[in-house]
Amino acid sequence: MDTLSYKTKSANAATVDKQWVLVDAEGQILGRLASKVATILRGKNKPSFTPHVDCGDNVVVINASKVALTGSKATDKKYLRHTGYPGGQRETTTKELFENHPERIIENAVKGMLPKNKLGAELFRNLRVYAGETHEQEAQKPVQINLNDLK
Repeated sequence: MDTLSYKTKSANAATVDKQWVLVDAEGQILGRLASKVATILRGKNKPSFTPHVDCGDNVVVINASKVALTGSKATDKKYLRHTGYPGGQRETTTKELFENHPERIIENAVKGMLPKNKLGAELFRNLRVYAGETHEQEAQKPVQINLNDLK
């Protein structure tokens, strides 16, 4: 038996096939949207997935201001940040953040689902979120996908 044919193929930066993907967040539930986007960013939906390599696609999310929140998350959920100064912890509700910066809600949700290391920071740079219909990645010709078709 030829054992070389059973060798595990491991992807690296040179062999990875990265594409641009467009996702419409209108009417999508925040957590489900974020988990599917994180899967695409990580590359877990590809057969050539390698855990220590950035083998995911670049994702552009539009209509972040039209994402759906279930339950009472709009009023009860809090986002914490720190200014870097003593006593500089600031608290924001989802409603306030949604009015001022709706793209940050999706960014925070997706970032929490990525690895907490250098690879996670590198993967997060492949995400672009826009509050409205227009985006700046027209030159990359992103392929629009329907998240409801993904498992």
